Amino acid sequence: MSEADSEPSIAAPEAVPALEPEATAYRRDRLLAALTLMFGTALVLAMPFALRAGAEFFLPVTAALVIAIALVPVLEWLERRRVPSALAAFFCVILFLAMANIAVAAIVFPAAQWFQLLPERIGQLRETLAPIVQIYSDLEEFVANVIREFGGSSPSAPQAVRVEPPNSLLQIIAASAPFAAIQMFFAVLVIFFFLSGWTRMRKRTITTRASFDGAMTTARVIQQVVDATSAYLGTITLVNIGMGLVVALVVHLLGMPTPLMWGGIAALLNYIPYLGPIAAALLLALGGLMTFTDPWYALLPAIAFVVIHMVEANLVTPAVVGRRLTINPLMILLSLSFWAWVWGTTGALLAVPLLIIFRTILDAAGKPDIAGFLFEEGTLIHEHQEEPRPPPRPA
Repeated sequence: MSEADSEPSIAAPEAVPALEPEATAYRRDRLLAALTLMFGTALVLAMPFALRAGAEFFLPVTAALVIAIALVPVLEWLERRRVPSALAAFFCVILFLAMANIAVAAIVFPAAQWFQLLPERIGQLRETLAPIVQIYSDLEEFVANVIREFGGSSPSAPQAVRVEPPNSLLQIIAASAPFAAIQMFFAVLVIFFFLSGWTRMRKRTITTRASFDGAMTTARVIQQVVDATSAYLGTITLVNIGMGLVVALVVHLLGMPTPLMWGGIAALLNYIPYLGPIAAALLLALGGLMTFTDPWYALLPAIAFVVIHMVEANLVTPAVVGRRLTINPLMILLSLSFWAWVWGTTGALLAVPLLIIFRTILDAAGKPDIAGFLFEEGTLIHEHQEEPRPPPRPA
């Protein structure tokens, strides 16, 4: 027997199985994705409160950027005619201010007169609504009698409510006018500087990409955002102006004063999906009740507007806008409720353009697959143990 055979054999320790590089990279990717998901969720939850608290800054900036994006096609058309960028941006700002001043002259000043007439027309409103109020009074008396009969207690005496007539519209906005003027001036400056530097900013954004594919993707996303936003706002503006002119003509034929104001109100509120037409119909009903003594004839302007809006919403707008800019109604409602909660009426006006911008960017950049992260090859997936196979039957 040799010495090698006589020495006791020492068992080698079992080797710990090392993680494969692919598994290590996979786990690291999962960790980074989980951290990104958590921080992204926290950012999404905190952003609405930050936007609402900083509305004095974020609202005019956001509105100015949306308006500037909608004016980019006009800017590019002028630049193709060899107009300098600064001068072209100045022309775009003048165009926007002219349209805004026309809207203010057609809506705000006549509305201020109607607002001043409201205290004087309260008596007429009571007389016009007397039949409806009488029906409500009879119903209330019937309910009170039923409660007294079965409940055994007399209803409480009605409390007198004193309605103070509203003050002048100019007095209401006098306190906030300087601050609103500052915000408007700031928004106009944002529009001008954004448009004047648009061409350089776009070239710099594209040329600084590390790869050719990245540069092409960036250029495509920028162009899609501009095309979608300007196409939507342009077509909807034309449709709303046409509808406002039709409403003004109908209101004029019915005999209501300041028909251009009512057409402008209908056109402006039609930018707000679903809720805007309802508000316009209510305002037209109030204006009819302030003008006419017959309650049924007073409701004709509101009824006519509802008919016009149904034709516009179901026939004209789908034919003009087309399928390219069709948006899910649920997404419109969610965007409308969110931005109205954050910024009020102005946020409701910006809801659809902001939804179009965000949707275009997400379609190009890719949407996060949260369900796939959670339930496909993730931490919540359960390993399925293979069931033991039955032994083979003897032949």
